[in-house]
Order: sequence, then C-alpha cells, then structure tokens
Amino acid sequence: MVLGRLAALTGLILALTSWTARARELSAPQAALYSSVSIYPPSATAMTVCYGFVCRRREILDFTPGDRSALTQIMAEGRASAVQKAVIWFDRRMGPVIGTNKRVANADIRALDSAHNFDCWDTTRNTTSLLLVLQEWSLFKYHVVGDPHYRGNTLVLQLPHNTAVLIERATKVEWVVDMWPKGYAQPPDVMTLAKWVTED
Repeated sequence: MVLGRLAALTGLILALTSWTARARELSAPQAALYSSVSIYPPSATAMTVCYGFVCRRREILDFTPGDRSALTQIMAEGRASAVQKAVIWFDRRMGPVIGTNKRVANADIRALDSAHNFDCWDTTRNTTSLLLVLQEWSLFKYHVVGDPHYRGNTLVLQLPHNTAVLIERATKVEWVVDMWPKGYAQPPDVMTLAKWVTED
C-alpha cells in the first residue's frame, strides 16, 4: 500500500517536472495561452483541447501511436497544405469526442451554442498546442511555432480576433493558421500575418 502510494507520488512529481520544463521552453505569450486558463501546456504525448468559449470546457487528447503515425504521414507530404491537413485531422479526431463536429464558422456568444463550438481563443490555443506537438516531434523542416497574434481596430470596424502563428525559419515571415473562420473539418486560413491583420 505504501509502495503503491510512493510510486503514484513519484509519477506525479515526474509529470509535473516534465510540464514545468516544457513551460520554460515556451515564449511568454505562448505560456500565457495556458496559464491564463490554468491548464498545462502541451507535451509530446498529450494536449488539453479547449472548447465552450475561452476554455470553459476541456478534454485531454492523449496521442496514440496511430495519431502520431497519421500526423507524421500528413506532414511528410511536405506540401504547403500539410499544416491545413493536420488541423483538419485534429478537428475530425476531436469533433465526435467533444461534440464540436457540429461547430460553425466564426462562433462566438451569438451562436448560442457554446457546448459545441470554439471561439477564437479556443482555436488559437488548440492550434498552437497542435503545432507545438508537431514541433516537439520534429515534423517541421522550415518553420517554428511563433507567438499567437491579435488584431482588432474598432475605428475601422475590425472586430477583435487572435490566431496561431508559424514562422518561416529562413525568411522570418510569419504565417497565421486560423481555423476559427471555418466550419467543422474545413481547411483553416493560412496566410501571411501581414495580410491577416488587414482582414475584417
């Protein structure tokens, strides 16, 4: 009995140490995505999936060997659309589990269905987490995960919005990966950050 409790405590300490080490590798804006809603950052084996608007609902995605194989195969294609396909994979993988297979594009409080939707904070957090996992698995050849980015200017009727970002290693050009404006299992918007900040 005592040995069992000691083993469980040791496992918990090792897990917390791993999560703490992972958090230290993140930039401050990346870490804030997780600390602001009191969840652990993603690891090579799991990530918290946020939904219900600003992560009020959560589900742990424990990556199986099959998940890793599927994502590795998608990313090995080496096409520009590989990241879009990885995000679609995530949407299809989690949609039936958490009910977001009913989600709509641009969901916010006006959708009147937080239980089945992501707001842009949820999609930013989830997409950044997925990208960090892919990076942890060394599946990016030409990009690194950047800091999430915000836009919004009420003076020109541009509503507040945020998104996940990838940075091209060679050129330092920032690319957004934004699934919020799209419905279930549709390819996320991928465009330069410079273009994204001008969108409505």
